[in-house]
Amino acid sequence: MYLRPPAYALLLVAPFALAGETRDYHIAPGNLEQALNQFGRQSGALISFGSAVTQGLSSPGLEGRFDTAQGLDALLRGSGLQARQEADNAYTLQPLPTPAAGAPVELGASTVVGDWLADARQDNVFEHPGARDVVRREAFERSGATTAREVLNRIPGVNAPENSGTGSHDLALNFGIRGLNPRLASRSTVLMDGIPVPFAPYGQPQLSLAPLSMGNMDAVDVVRGGGAVRYGPQNVGGIVNFVTRAIPEEATFKAAMQNQISPSSSHDGFKNSANLLVGGTNDNGLGGALLYSGTRGGDWREHSDTQIDDLMLKGKLQLDEANSLHAMAQYYEGEAQMPGGLSSADYDADPYQSTRLKDKFWGRRTLFNVGYDYKQDDRQFSVNSFYTNTLRSGYLEQVGFVSLSPREYWVRGIETRFSQGLALGDSWHELGIGYRYVNEAGHELRYRENTNANVLPTTDSRNDRDTRGHTEAHAIYLDDRIDIGRWTITPGVRYEMIDSEQTNELNGRRYQGSYNTALPALNVMYHLTDNWNLYANTEGSFGSVQYSQMPNRVTGGAVKPEKARTWEVGTRYDNGDLQAEIGAFLINFDNQYESNQSNDSVIARGETRHQGIETSLRYALDSLSPALSGFDVHASYAFVDATIREDGPNRGNQVPFSSRHKGTVGVGYSDGPWQLDLDSSFQSSQYADNANTGSESADGSTGRIPGYMLVSTRAGYDFGPQLSDLKVAVGVKNLFNRQYYTRSFDDNNKGKYVGEPRTLYVQTSVAF
Repeated sequence: MYLRPPAYALLLVAPFALAGETRDYHIAPGNLEQALNQFGRQSGALISFGSAVTQGLSSPGLEGRFDTAQGLDALLRGSGLQARQEADNAYTLQPLPTPAAGAPVELGASTVVGDWLADARQDNVFEHPGARDVVRREAFERSGATTAREVLNRIPGVNAPENSGTGSHDLALNFGIRGLNPRLASRSTVLMDGIPVPFAPYGQPQLSLAPLSMGNMDAVDVVRGGGAVRYGPQNVGGIVNFVTRAIPEEATFKAAMQNQISPSSSHDGFKNSANLLVGGTNDNGLGGALLYSGTRGGDWREHSDTQIDDLMLKGKLQLDEANSLHAMAQYYEGEAQMPGGLSSADYDADPYQSTRLKDKFWGRRTLFNVGYDYKQDDRQFSVNSFYTNTLRSGYLEQVGFVSLSPREYWVRGIETRFSQGLALGDSWHELGIGYRYVNEAGHELRYRENTNANVLPTTDSRNDRDTRGHTEAHAIYLDDRIDIGRWTITPGVRYEMIDSEQTNELNGRRYQGSYNTALPALNVMYHLTDNWNLYANTEGSFGSVQYSQMPNRVTGGAVKPEKARTWEVGTRYDNGDLQAEIGAFLINFDNQYESNQSNDSVIARGETRHQGIETSLRYALDSLSPALSGFDVHASYAFVDATIREDGPNRGNQVPFSSRHKGTVGVGYSDGPWQLDLDSSFQSSQYADNANTGSESADGSTGRIPGYMLVSTRAGYDFGPQLSDLKVAVGVKNLFNRQYYTRSFDDNNKGKYVGEPRTLYVQTSVAF
């Protein structure tokens, strides 16, 4: 046994980590010895082990906030080793004891989790009783992703198509989970650091303005099942939490840029994305960071110029070992031209052209967030308050007129969580209770000018829409995470109480609705071994009636809240080298609705069933042979059968915009400063309407959407600290220039939308 020099040397300069002190760590998966050395440098811990102990072993990495003991346990998971504390901040590595045949599995000590989404660490994912994936910043960079759409498409069961319709710009977010309509992501609970992203989460959840810049994010955490009790309201499409970049422990400056161009399109200008992080933490526990992410330039379509500025200021204060404060302010502003849908004839003539040169979108959001956290032993308590003010507006060509639609929203909210751990006999319980209050208000206007007037509308033009909406919502949850033997069982219930109203200021009509419902859930996990578990869950989902739906009626009466029940069963394995998961799901909708923008109506799709299988695999090939050191392979696949079950002519048809088959395959290689990646993605065909019309309409909005497969590649080099950690990479998206498209059907901007052609990009970054 010998002392690792890197850890020992840094004891002289690294801040001494007390036993209970926590730090933020960002250690990538890879060689275990390298990971331990990096951990020792950052924590100041003295770690002693023999040279042969870690040979050939890998680590799953470390991402999030840990104390020293927790961090070592996470780094060593799957290695067959454990850390034993010999003195203050001094540890040795020992082999895990081999259990006798037939002996029960010894699970690690239970800890209080509190906020299930807070850290988005890999061990959080492994212990989650449902389908869940986290994509981290390193993966963003290695795939060349600059938008949330590109990141979400890496996750099995998630469909994030090219932007289309009135969301055909980078300020919007379109995705659907498990066959749900991806239009403006309206059936998922979308959060940023736990704060609702939609400008009106109950009354107008569509993300035509999604103030999310990937340059300011550390991770994207997608919970497809097993989290509905603690997060809502609309969670049938899962919970997606965007995790912003953490405040550094040391004084830090990081800057990065990506420049890309699509030379084969008729719009061949550059699109540039840049991001910046400046911050650090003092010895007294006061920390802060300034984050910026910006975008300039156009995509592969004509009339697609975009300008986005996203500025964040984050702060934290560790009052003592147990108490801390945090705060965040954000100002997001952007504007984008919308190229619009093309008719079949126009698409055939030039798929990259735009025939809607007046369409444009712009918006801004201001956010303030202040919170308090208490973490001590087996008790956690938090209070998080937030305020957002959002304006979204734009010009849009419609039938016979051009509209200007300014819409402003105000949201005030507070959420509190309390978790208490206690032992009862042979079982361990984490009792959780939470409450959220949201007060939202909105004012929507529309002005218009006749198309033949050839002028853009202003606020002095004819006003044909003036509505005000207001919602007051309370949500309470209660659950109990029970660990007993190999089992973890979590029964819980969420209760939503919603009062909404909309007033038409032009005719004085007022619409009001009160929607209350209890959503019980049950999550079960069985630990076969430390590296292998089984899970199952069932939960309810509830989507309130939106402001735009309140005045509308469908066959059978007024629009009612959507209700659905989800079932999941699956298994997950993670030993550090191999991470694999396979699961099956079933979603039964009682009453599914879709809003038709083109005529301000509501389509009652009625009963639907979404069922399928999702699987993913990542394997570091080092363990197979030394010759394969540095290689890893990854793959994902989802089969989704989303079917209309309502009696009528469309019964048995495929739900629109749902592919039955979708997946990814890729290989990566890392060798010292080099990174090489080759990735592919594929998806099968879809339909645009409930009738599953196969032939294409003249306006391009209806017809089968063919499937396709895309290939991308990237090569990167890290010049190291001698050049301020300069990293340079070049890559190609859609390497073989495969032409593909999507459609917009029930939208004011209907038609065909061509996908991204071959795109070349260069990435550069520095840090010091």
